[in-house]
Amino acid sequence: MNHATIDRSQIEQLVRKAIRATEDTTEATVASHSANDPPGWVDGKPNLRVSISARHCHLTDEHVEILFGRGSVLEPDKDLYQDGFYAAKQTVMVVGPRRRMLPNVRVLGPTRPDSQVELALTDSISLGIDAPIRHSGKIEGTPGCVLVGPAGTVQLKRGVIRAARHVHMNFADADYYGVSNGDMMQLKISSSDCSVVFDDVLVRADKAAKLEVHIDTDEGNACNLDAATEVLLKKDSCGCKK
Repeated sequence: MNHATIDRSQIEQLVRKAIRATEDTTEATVASHSANDPPGWVDGKPNLRVSISARHCHLTDEHVEILFGRGSVLEPDKDLYQDGFYAAKQTVMVVGPRRRMLPNVRVLGPTRPDSQVELALTDSISLGIDAPIRHSGKIEGTPGCVLVGPAGTVQLKRGVIRAARHVHMNFADADYYGVSNGDMMQLKISSSDCSVVFDDVLVRADKAAKLEVHIDTDEGNACNLDAATEVLLKKDSCGCKK
């Protein structure tokens, strides 16, 4: 009886040892394989991600100090999918005409040369701001707003936009799809209850980016992204640049 118990224990130890050896080998193989892939690739191919970019703002170093106090810096709270970018712990209130406001708008880091607020259409309507569709950083001629933080306020003379849909990718992704920086692509979202095609998806290519499409909350709701069964990204048939 005791002999049977010892045998069972030994067998269990051998099985565990074999499983651990298999797991270690698998992990080493995957790591070696991934190390040779461009950023974000899986099994030798681009791994497409579609993300909803909710309302947020970008701030200059100067505005961070005005809003949150002298010597303040952005404090990372959660890393974003793109390396080096993060959602900060800090939030601001965005105030539009006639004191319409959106509280707790997340600040994204790192800081930028110009402050910018990115909204969806419904956010713009709520604030009473006629925010144009612009690519990030293209804020000339855009409306402004007031930003309110725990330590002060900032009057932005410009910088409120509805961010145009776009796709981040690295140069290997661009080669795979046959596109280059500034080209336009088409995104199709399919689900059991609806299918939506988004045209004019701007290619933003650089060396380190991972393949990720950004759409806003209105667009995400329109295509019911959470229930998507297939996402397809392809080069715009006209090959346009904007």
